[in-house]
Amino acid sequence: MSTIEKAISECRLVPVFNHPDAETGCRVVQACYEAGLRVFEWTNRGEHAADNFLIVKEYINQHCPGFYLGAGSIFDAKTCREFYQKGADFMVSPILDPDIASACNELKILWIPGCGTLTEIHQAQKWGAGIIKIFPGDAVGGPGFVQSILGPMPWARLMPTGGVSPDYINLKAWFDAGVVCVGMGSKLFTPDLVSDTMLLTRKIKEVREIIEEILIE
Repeated sequence: MSTIEKAISECRLVPVFNHPDAETGCRVVQACYEAGLRVFEWTNRGEHAADNFLIVKEYINQHCPGFYLGAGSIFDAKTCREFYQKGADFMVSPILDPDIASACNELKILWIPGCGTLTEIHQAQKWGAGIIKIFPGDAVGGPGFVQSILGPMPWARLMPTGGVSPDYINLKAWFDAGVVCVGMGSKLFTPDLVSDTMLLTRKIKEVREIIEEILIE
């Protein structure tokens, strides 16, 4: 298991975020860091996503030691290589693509592809993916889908994104089903929390405490 994959597994929560204002992105990263997270997915969406990624990465280098920044919403190998050059520590895709798999294997960088069937998950593992993103998590079957997958494939390391919310009932359903971690975006990063760094930090700590409580029940 790679260092970054281990960090993802230990954090149990991967924040998924993007914002047109780089300063806001840096504040959100700082909130996540202070809440104890060590991984973060910056999605490649919007005109300034790549430029803001660079600014956020530089902020992390200066203020958040041991914090890994991944690039999300990667759809092709060219974009994968571009974000690698910008300092991405890992890649997240909403799709399963052989060219992205080849690029990540060549670059020796963690790749988390999006899958929605048992066949796709199997193929992703053959291509070297350690953690598999179940996407969109709620639409492909939710926790029941995860449970069904882990029946014949108990070794699969699954991370649902889409349909994951920061409440006890939802998180318990996912972790009881057997996920190794969850990706969480808009349901965590609400406008009121994004605008208040201290409040966001407290919320993330609360979510982490809920997850830890679920895991020891």
